Formats: sequence, C-alpha cells, structure tokens
Amino acid sequence: MLRLHGRLSQGLKPASFWWPIGTFRLASLAEGRLRTETVPFARQCLLFASRFPAFPTKFLILPTRLLTSACLLCSLVTFCVLCVAQSPADGATTESKPRAELTEADTIKADIIFEHANVYTGVPANEQFSSILREEAIAVRGGRIQAVGKNSDLRKLKGPQTQVVDLGGHFVMPGFNDAHLHLDDAGNKKLSVDLTGVKSLDELRARVAKKVEGSKAGDWILGEGWDETLWPVKVTPTRWDLDEVSDGHPVFLVRIDTHIAVANTRALQLGSITLASRNPQGGQIDRNQNGEPTGILRETAQAAVTGVIPKPSHRLRREGLELALADLAEHGVTSAQDYSPVWENFQIYEELEKEGKLTARISEWLPFDEPVEELSRKRESHPQSDLMLHTGMLKGFMDGSLGSHTAALLEPYADDPKNSGLPRYDAAKLNEMTKERVLAGFQIGFHAIGDKGVQMALDAFAGAEKAAREAKVKAPDGGDDFRLRIEHAQVTTPVQIGLFKALKVIASMQPSHLLTDMRWAQDRLGPRRAATSYAWLAFLNKGVTLAFGTDYPVEPVTPFRGLYAAVTRQSENGKQEYFPQQRLTMDQAIAAYTTGSAFAEFEEKEKGKLVPGMLADFVVLDRDVTAASQEKILSTKVLLTIVGGKTVYDAK
Repeated sequence: MLRLHGRLSQGLKPASFWWPIGTFRLASLAEGRLRTETVPFARQCLLFASRFPAFPTKFLILPTRLLTSACLLCSLVTFCVLCVAQSPADGATTESKPRAELTEADTIKADIIFEHANVYTGVPANEQFSSILREEAIAVRGGRIQAVGKNSDLRKLKGPQTQVVDLGGHFVMPGFNDAHLHLDDAGNKKLSVDLTGVKSLDELRARVAKKVEGSKAGDWILGEGWDETLWPVKVTPTRWDLDEVSDGHPVFLVRIDTHIAVANTRALQLGSITLASRNPQGGQIDRNQNGEPTGILRETAQAAVTGVIPKPSHRLRREGLELALADLAEHGVTSAQDYSPVWENFQIYEELEKEGKLTARISEWLPFDEPVEELSRKRESHPQSDLMLHTGMLKGFMDGSLGSHTAALLEPYADDPKNSGLPRYDAAKLNEMTKERVLAGFQIGFHAIGDKGVQMALDAFAGAEKAAREAKVKAPDGGDDFRLRIEHAQVTTPVQIGLFKALKVIASMQPSHLLTDMRWAQDRLGPRRAATSYAWLAFLNKGVTLAFGTDYPVEPVTPFRGLYAAVTRQSENGKQEYFPQQRLTMDQAIAAYTTGSAFAEFEEKEKGKLVPGMLADFVVLDRDVTAASQEKILSTKVLLTIVGGKTVYDAK
C-alpha cells in the first residue's frame, strides 16, 4: 500500500492517503525541503516472486516502474490540492485557539507583533464570568488577529518584514464599540458655539456675543450644549435673552440633550412661528402668559426653524465629521453605531473610506420614518459586507428626554404633575410602520426614555416579530433573532424588563448619562420610579443583552466616564450616589462596551474579543482599568488606538 503523510504547511492538519502501491511519505515543507520514503512496488513483487520460483520476474519490471511513477504523480497532485484547499487566505487565521501553540510548520509570518503587553482578551475564563483570560502578545496579519499568546511563542511568527512593537507591559483590550452616537452633531458642535458646561445664562450670552462679533451680517449663530440645571437660576433661556446680544442675527441654540432648543425673535420669524402657530404632533411651542412664543421649542417643534437654517456646505460637513472621528480615535473608539440622518454624511464616509482616511468602523443608521423603498435603495447602495462602512438599523423616536420633561411616562412627572411627556407616535400607526419595516428585513432601534415610550416600543416589536414569524421572514443576518433594540431605556418597570427578555430586545444604554441625570432624575421621577431607573444590573440578571455607548455629543465620547458610572453609580466628585444596587462589575461593563455592542449590530463574530480570526481592533491604555481604583478610571488615557492592525491614534 502507498500512504501519503502530510504535515504540509501552516494550518494543514496531518492527513494520510492510501494508494494501492507501496508507501510514499511527504514530510514538512516548513524548512523548504521535501523528504520522501518509498517502499517500491517492485519490492512487493519480488517478495511475491520468491514464493513462486517459476514465475518470470522480468515481466514485473515494466509494470512496476509504470505503476510507481503513476502513484508518485497522483500523490503530488493530492498534495497540491490539499495546499490550495486547506491553506488560509492571506490575513486569515488557522484555528481559533485561545492561545498560540506554534510549530515549525507555522510559516506565514505576521505583519505586526505587539509584545510585552497585558492583553485582556475579553474571553471569560469560566462560566461564572469571574475573570477574563490574559495573554502577553498579539500577532496581526491582514488586518486580523493571527495569534495571541506568550511572547516566546509569537516570536516564531516574526519574519524579515514583521514590525515588532514593544508595549512595555501596558494594558490592551478590545476597541470600544460605541453603540449610540451622532457624529454629525458632534462635528457641528465643534464648528459652532460650544455651550457645554456654561455655568449661567450670562456666560451663554457672552459666548453668543463673541460669535456674533466675528460673523458676517445675516449669518446664523448656531450652538448647542447648554444645560439650565447647572445654573444658579434653573430656568430655560428665552428669545428676549438672546435678542439683546444677537445684533439682528438669527440665533438657534440646542440644549445638551437635543430635545429642546431656544431661538431668538429673528429665527422664530424666519421659521414662521407666531402667536397663532399650533403645536405639531410630538412637539410643543412654549408660550408666556400672553400666549406669545418664548423661543423654547420642544421636540418636533424645532423643525420649523431647523428647516430654514442654510445647510452646511459639503466641505464644512466633511471637516466636522473628520473632527468627530479624530475625537473617537483619541478616546479608543474603534467602532461607531452612528445616527447622522442626512444622507450626505454617509457619502462623506464613503469618500473617507476610498481615501483610506476612515479611522473607525461605521454602522450608519437610517431614519425609521422614511419610505421603505427609499430605505431599501440606501441599504443596497453600499455593500452590507463592508466591515468598515455599511448602513445599519432604522432609528425611530418614541419620546423625548427626562431633562426637558418630554420623555413619555405612564404617570405624570413628580415635579410637574400636569405633564406626562410627549409621545411621538400614534400607537396604531407606529405598529403598522414597524411591522412593514421588519418584514422588509430591517433591524429597528427605538429611542425610548420614559416607561410609556418603552411600552410603545415593546408593543410594536411584539406585533412585528409575530408577523415576521408567520411570514417566515428572516432577520438581516439570515437568522431568527431580529435583535430589535431600545435606545436609552432609562425608565422601566420590572415587568417591562421581563418583556425585553421574552422578545429578545437589546437594551442599548449610555451609563454616562447617569453622571448628568442623577442631579435631578429623582426629582423628575419620585423615589419609587427612580429606584428601577437606569437598571443595568436588572437587565443583565434577567438575561437581556446590554450594549453601551455615550450618545456623543450629548455626553463626551470618552468611554471611561461610562465605565466609571457603571461600576460606581456615583457623581464624578464621588459625593452623590444613585441606587448603588444596580452597579456592574468592570468585566460586565467592558463586555457591554465591546461584545454587547458587537452583538447589537450582528458583528459578534468579527469584533469584541482579542482571539485569532477577529478583526485587529484594540486599544492600549496607560493603566489596567480592571485593577485601577475607581477614582483613577476617569483619568485613564489612550496610548494607541488600532483599527484593522493600523494605528489611527498615537498619544506620542
């Protein structure tokens, strides 16, 4: 019998193949040599002839030579086929081993080896999730992780062209995946009047006046980020406050939560908002005792003014997005699930990708309210398989925010008993629209902060999933889990959390919101409802997937504020605490920012962990956040941000 052995090339498993002539062995090609051992057919024939002396052995010579040659040829062909079939493509990994165990056969060399690191892989060491596996080095090839393991093992993957980076023992973890942000708003904020953190109405007016001084006649003065709860007199500004410093310019300033804005008199005139104007569906125009608009526009009422603001040029849009992307890279965010609803923003991302300047992976949400035909056209305009950029879920709004008293509540606000918030949809219309879009194969995420908004979303999801099952419609990834999402989910009841689990709804939350909201959340809700608000641990204990983000620029994009909030539920100065029984462990919080966020966008097989085969997206920090004291978490700095094996940020 003839047998072909193979320890062939990297990634090939030993294999044996039998042929009806002798034995033929191919040894390792790892050192560029071929060793063969043959037991010729002739030897077997001669043995046969010795048992039968009368048999004319000369007749065996020719067939022996022919059959041996044929066998050798077949064996070599088999060897080549195996190499093509089993060898990994450039940049692919061999096996998803938890650590590297390399042999002389591992001949494909790494592009980069990051060594001498404290690698937090994101892989639980046991079922209790009490610890995470750690390694010393990461090898990257073709934009993916080739191997993780000990320094000594991974050095075997070093070739003449391999770059070696010594990380000096620093902490390495999967890149942060921000599950909810708005990059166009962030860019606009950087290009307009930044009102974040202003401590008084006078300071707000001073910043507007400074912008007016440098503006041409008739230019709009735009700004965002003000928060009246930080002021000595916690009253929203009015149009008359702005008129005194605007010098005839139209002024429009959005609150930090984006759910209300203040416009001066000129802006209201341009938006045709008068004494006779009616409140739009899902919105409100605030008025004084005489019925005159005060300039405060809540929710959809803002559209009357935003609709007449001149659109920024393509150049300005791109400049703003590039500034926002740079902010992500500096803070270790390697993936962003973005809602920048103007389609031109997506086209700018495409430009950046073609130029090799897209520094984060973007899943771009589309507006839920757009017609299904238009949504389908946009989805099909760019490959869904593109791991750097593609369209994602549909984003809809059930209500507003707690800070502006527009989140829809099942019971009135504790500090505003005549107000229960502003639902944005008629339930019947919402349910029908949701069903139509799920049947068209879209993932959906609903902004819902109040418990009434949450219930509206859950009811719509239940009906849509039932219709999809009956119609045998699959989820966007071809599976049966539609991964429907509720964004924020700040005020929920225990019964609703059970419905999240039953419907497999993802809780996409932003822990850093609590750092802002804890100053007044209990006033808005009262102690009973507040006790079950921002209920991160309750969701996890029920088996609900948590996906964390920042809502940037509503909150700063740094994920370390979110980690701090999740594990402490304390104010940044440590002086205030908010229902600490809902605290998470650091491992749970990191998982929500990495694996949870990846699952929420159907990409858990591509990112979120540092194991062979995953995308090489990771960050190097100046400290081990799992071992740092709580107060030190907030001051954590990113040293390197790596996306697809390429450095997109270097603190040096």
